[in-house]
Formats: sequence, C-alpha cells, structure tokens
Amino acid sequence: MKVQSVNPWNLEVIEAFETHTAEQVDTIINAVDEEFHDWKKTSFEHRAALMNKASDVLLKNKQKYGEHISLEMGKPIAEAIAEVEKCAWCCRYYADNAADFLSPKVIETDAAKSLVRYDPLGVIYAIMPWNFPLWQVFRFAAPTMMAGNTAILKHAPNVTRCAIDIEEVFAEAGFPENAFRVLILDNENASKVIEHSLIRAVSLTGSERAGEAVASTAGGVLKPSVLELGGSNAVIVLEDADLEQAVDTGFKSRMLNTGQSCIAGKRFLVHEKHFDAYVERFTEKVNALKFADPLSGDATIGPLARVDLAEGIERQVDTSLEKGAKLVTGGKRDGAKYEATVLTNVTPGMPAFDEELFGPVAPFVKISSFDEAIELSNRSSFGLGVTICTGNAEAVAARAHEFDEGAVFINELVKSDPRLPFGGIKRSGFGRELSLDGIREFVNVKTVYVK
Repeated sequence: MKVQSVNPWNLEVIEAFETHTAEQVDTIINAVDEEFHDWKKTSFEHRAALMNKASDVLLKNKQKYGEHISLEMGKPIAEAIAEVEKCAWCCRYYADNAADFLSPKVIETDAAKSLVRYDPLGVIYAIMPWNFPLWQVFRFAAPTMMAGNTAILKHAPNVTRCAIDIEEVFAEAGFPENAFRVLILDNENASKVIEHSLIRAVSLTGSERAGEAVASTAGGVLKPSVLELGGSNAVIVLEDADLEQAVDTGFKSRMLNTGQSCIAGKRFLVHEKHFDAYVERFTEKVNALKFADPLSGDATIGPLARVDLAEGIERQVDTSLEKGAKLVTGGKRDGAKYEATVLTNVTPGMPAFDEELFGPVAPFVKISSFDEAIELSNRSSFGLGVTICTGNAEAVAARAHEFDEGAVFINELVKSDPRLPFGGIKRSGFGRELSLDGIREFVNVKTVYVK
C-alpha cells in the first residue's frame, strides 16, 4: 500500500511512499526499544550536545526543509522557513534546560533522605498532523528524547517527506539510528501501534475525532497520553483597546498558516465602539492578501493543505450564511484554495461560531461589555486559548481566571513558546507540551525514601 504527497497549490502528486507492513512495524518498535536501554544511560551533557547539533542541522538545511513543507502542505515559503528556525530554537532550549528540569528534587521528611527522581519511560509514540509538519514534531521530540526516552513518529500521510526529513535531522546530528524512527502508516492503522507491548505512552496532536480514538485505545491498555486537539480561540477587542494594534494582532492570529492552526483566533468578539472600523480595516488587510505559488516568495496566503479541507470550510461558511451570517468578502473555493473570508452577523448556533474553522475565515460578533465577551468566549466546547486586546492589561490579567482556557494572551496572539507550557482543557485535550511541564509528561516521577 502507498500514501501520496500532493502539492495543494497545483494538485500534482509529488511522491508516493510505501507504507510499513505489520512485520516491519514490529521490527522498528523492537529496535527503538532496544536502543532505549542504552540511550537512557547517557548523560544530559551527551544528549544536549547531540540536540544542539540537531539545531545546527535544521538551520543548515532550512531552505530545503522549508521547501518540502511548502510543497507538501502549501505554506508560503517564508512561513515554512520560520517554522524550521523555531524547531532549531526548541532543540537548543531543551539542550540548555533539560538537566535542570529533571534533576532529582530533595524533599525534607522524617527519612534520612527522601527525593523525587524523573526517570524516562521508554518508547514514546507520536501521532502528528500536517499543519506545522516540523514544529509539531520537534516540540514533542526534543523534550522527550532529552528526558532519555526514544521516540517513534507516525506523521500525517500528506507530509511524509517532512517526516523523513525529521528522521534525517537526528541521524545527521549523530543520534543513534534507532533513537528516533518514522513509521509510514495510513491513519486507520495508527491507533493499533498504541497497543504494542513496548510502547509506553502516546502523544497526539490532531482532531477531536482522532483524540477520542487515541484516548480510548490508550486508556484501554492503561498507557498515558497527551492530547493537543482543536481550538476555537476568541479574539476579544475591548472598548479601551488600541484599534490599529488590535487589528494587526487579530489579523496575524487568524491568517497565519492560512488559518490552519489550532491556536488561531477563530471568533472575533469586538466591542460595539470599534466594531465597524475594526471590520473595515480587517477586511482591507484580507483583500490585500495574495495567492501565488507558495515557493515563489510572492504568496501571502496559501492553499489549504488538501481539497477536502477546503470543501469542509466551504460547507461551514455556506451553512452559516444560510443561518443568517453576512458575507463581507471572500467565500469562494478553487480546488484547495479558499479565499480569505470575513463574516458578520454571526451568532451561536452557526458553524462559524460553534465549530472550529480550520482555514482563513474570520467570523465577527458585536459585544457591549467585557462580561459579555467572557460569556461568549466560554460558550465553546473548546478551551485552548484566548486573546484580549485592551488598554488596561493589568485589569484584564486580574480576570484571567474567568476564562475556560489553557492560555490567556493579552495584547498578543496566542502562540506556542518553548519557555511556556502549552495545551488546553475541555475538548481541546489534556496534558501539556513545552517548558518544564512538557518534559515531565513522559517520565516516571519516582519517590525514593531512605530510612
């Protein structure tokens, strides 16, 4: 069986890859487990040296890896190269900090000595999506491997070349051959790997449906999992916000990666004082976006990663219009290309409000107060993050606890940063990636008591 990479810009097949057989999968998992027993004995200094080399490899090859990202999922080349650079940063961050994050913690008790250790678990299995095909993987792999685990990646089939690139990064950096391996599988066979006796835990970034399947399978065999799922983040613009700054922040939040980001702003709750002017300025920016070949350097917006994804956005917008939303601009599809779209008159009960819009569609809701904004923001099955634009950041920060979210960003778009924990609540998943919290997800927190 084969999986294909298809260029979403022109819908041409780039490459086809043979999927691994069940026998090959078993062989690879066994090899990665065997390597774990040596890798866990290495020092943090040794792992850090290799992880810094991985950072160097990424930067050296950022043009090539960026081109592969653009070809396979349609991201403008400048954004693709920036993604590779962010992966290099993540590698260096964990190379610098893993030893401190996982150093044993002495705790005073009635024992002669008592402490907590953070020991690696074994082979960790990652199921990763196509929207940030390198970043999603490195923010998992860098902490996981620095903790002393080994890793297996099952990537989205449409970015298989990117998966092979990641394997190449670790090999070129000098990691042992089986410290990180790629499995080429279709989505239907991905969950079966979780049940393998040598897989110790699983990390998924993906859809709600995928999260339900993985959580069910992992729970059925009592294995820990981290789920980073969808989001329907609100961008709240309060009465005291700086209008131009708020427009810039909201526009970047919505249109980065052609809107294909779990942490993108997907519902705009704008105070009535600013509403008309905000929509007008936002629409001007939308209309200035340019479709072009993502590799050309001229594109400021790309296609969606697959035709079926563009068709899904088209259905959500069309249904919202049927329910009373107003189309300000956009709304047309050509293959995998979907125009950046602005909707007003959006209300709860419409797909544009209730569902995750994984594409360049900005739905606007008029609000009259911060209290109303909080209520509408929380009226979602998701809980990943929220952006609030205000002239009184201190007052807004004092109410951060009122948001049912994993992150509250004030006067900035929600973004992932190696220095800060990342993850959501409700149907946005559970567990955390990045920072200290992320590296401790896949370790055995072990109590040692000496009398």
